[in-house]
Amino acid sequence: MNDVGADGHHGQWGFSLRRLNLQVIDVVAKHGGCMIVDSTRRGKSMPDALSKTVPIWIATLNRYLFPELPTYHDLRTPSSFVSSSEHAQIEARLPGFVQDLSSLKIDCEGLRKLLSKPMQSIWITPEDEPTFTPLEVTDTHHNIVLCTASSASSQAMHHSSGYVQGAADDSETWACGLDAQTYWMWGSELLHKPEEDMPSIIRAMVASRMKVASRKPVLVRPTTNIWIANNAAVEENSKDYDIVVQCGTTANSSLADMLGTRYIHLACDTGKNGSRQVRPQLAKLEVLPKLLKEGGNILVTCATGKDLAVGVALAMICRLCDDSGKLDLPSQGFEEVRVLNKALIKQRLSWIMVSMPDAAPSRATLQSVNSYLMG
Repeated sequence: MNDVGADGHHGQWGFSLRRLNLQVIDVVAKHGGCMIVDSTRRGKSMPDALSKTVPIWIATLNRYLFPELPTYHDLRTPSSFVSSSEHAQIEARLPGFVQDLSSLKIDCEGLRKLLSKPMQSIWITPEDEPTFTPLEVTDTHHNIVLCTASSASSQAMHHSSGYVQGAADDSETWACGLDAQTYWMWGSELLHKPEEDMPSIIRAMVASRMKVASRKPVLVRPTTNIWIANNAAVEENSKDYDIVVQCGTTANSSLADMLGTRYIHLACDTGKNGSRQVRPQLAKLEVLPKLLKEGGNILVTCATGKDLAVGVALAMICRLCDDSGKLDLPSQGFEEVRVLNKALIKQRLSWIMVSMPDAAPSRATLQSVNSYLMG
């Protein structure tokens, strides 16, 4: 699952509307269940993600997708790690989480049909008995196995450096651009390299992958004309689009020559710097209502196709589309005042996250977009 920050920390329980993690439903539906593995800091037996965050996610989705099955509406948490008081406080918030999810107006029937039955969590830790009876697929629910990989008693023996709580929220400061796809391509090689060489090796792998890996454009539904891809996909797909909006340090001169004013370059770097730099660049989108008078498809790209491009597409959808995703061009361009609030922006973001589950817009990117949209 994508990291959901502090949603499971004490007193900060929540259901993330920014990262719905609906791609997990695809895995569960395909395999009849799944296992989610996480670790935690020294001296702690189970991460909050497995004891609270994922159980909140399961209970909220069960209530939303299967309202007629109250047996699966209860919050399930491991009693050894979550007190009865904390459990009760979290459970009292579930109706609000369901209401928040409902406000996004995602495809409930489609997800219900895909999942077919509710989910139920099971916990495994290193302290459990080594014997484990294989789980059987049941007709009533999908088993979600929540496995803690770290041991409270053994971590001190294996790790000289301490675990930094919340580090996953800021992975761009330590992961050197490594993502899940890149890891699985070169995982076995990485595991046999000395730790001190990791940063340079990972950067080389990421650079190599970015050069050759073209990300297939994804349509943001329910819109019919806003697509997201990475910069590597621009050259081979640009002919299929009427307008290309590209985030990057340098403009693509061949596209600029070919498309003219229909090529919009947003000059920004990657990472946190790019997230800050994109804010003033969004003003360049104000030409879109004139360019879109005859309709047309828009391709939005950035280096990864997952961060800045998502933020830019979100700004477009909020400014240019109605509640059904159809183009609703302001007659006076972007100068026309439209009522935009956080609830509407969250709903539009959910369109992207459902259409493209591996989208990972950073907080900094979303803050820049919110600042631009709400002035």
